[in-house]
Amino acid sequence: MSNTTAEAPLPAWTGIQRPQRSDARRNFDALLGAARDAFAEHGTEASLEDIARRAGVGIGTLYRNFPTRNALIEAVYVNEVEKLVRAAGDAASREPWPAIEQWVEDFIAFVGTKKVLISSLNSESDALVTCRGAMYGAGEPLVRRAQEAGEMRDDVTIEDVVRLISGVAGAAFTDAAQRERITGLALDGLRAR
Repeated sequence: MSNTTAEAPLPAWTGIQRPQRSDARRNFDALLGAARDAFAEHGTEASLEDIARRAGVGIGTLYRNFPTRNALIEAVYVNEVEKLVRAAGDAASREPWPAIEQWVEDFIAFVGTKKVLISSLNSESDALVTCRGAMYGAGEPLVRRAQEAGEMRDDVTIEDVVRLISGVAGAAFTDAAQRERITGLALDGLRAR
């Protein structure tokens, strides 16, 4: 999955506008990446000054783009959802079951970021409700296609897949091999018999 954020704008409903000038856009994208990493390491109370420093910009640039900490947290979350939506589109070029496997892998990576951010956001905010709809809308065609190909159980919904994979991704594992084994078990549970 690409870490590039410039190819897709943040949705207008976020209230955050990605700058048009290329240098300002680079700074904006650097701030999103630095914030994502800092939040993953230190939680959403990570130092904004440290985030600006990691992005290679001044604190004024951070505040010009994201007037509040919550605006930055929401923008990082929305940006991650946008990557997940693009990943579903990329996965759709694969055969039905490999597309599901790829999207599940991308979704697990997303959940790692989501856990830190979601606790700081209102779960019923317009942004989160819209993001949830975007994730479900991106994954639904992959599920439907796998079902039509006879590779996924007919009684599974996209909500089932999201909840199952969120549960797996949120668990503590002893190592990467255990995570992969348990993810494989979850995927096996989705497969048609």
